[in-house]
Amino acid sequence: MSKSNRSELSSDPEFLLITKALGVISGKWRLYIILLLGDQTLRYRQLSEMLPGVSEKVLASELKSLVALGVMKRTAYAEIPPRVEYSLTRKGQLALPILRKIQEIGQIFN
Repeated sequence: MSKSNRSELSSDPEFLLITKALGVISGKWRLYIILLLGDQTLRYRQLSEMLPGVSEKVLASELKSLVALGVMKRTAYAEIPPRVEYSLTRKGQLALPILRKIQEIGQIFN
């Protein structure tokens, strides 16, 4: 691909939208977090147990990023001990069918 073609592609609105979408779901754990939440609400500890390969630091960082991106919401309750729950927002729900299709593709190549 020539340099001018790359320049045209990088300014193409459709390319920019794909780039933005990949920025939201990129990362080793974000896809799994979104899929695990699905239509349910989970606490931090539940997510941590469902993703045994992720460190506490990385999980906390990914959750914070997904909340900041508007993919999921964090609800903190003023209780002792503190209770924090995570669930997908409408934006996060929009990603689910696509992520499930990616799972289907994985099954095809299994």
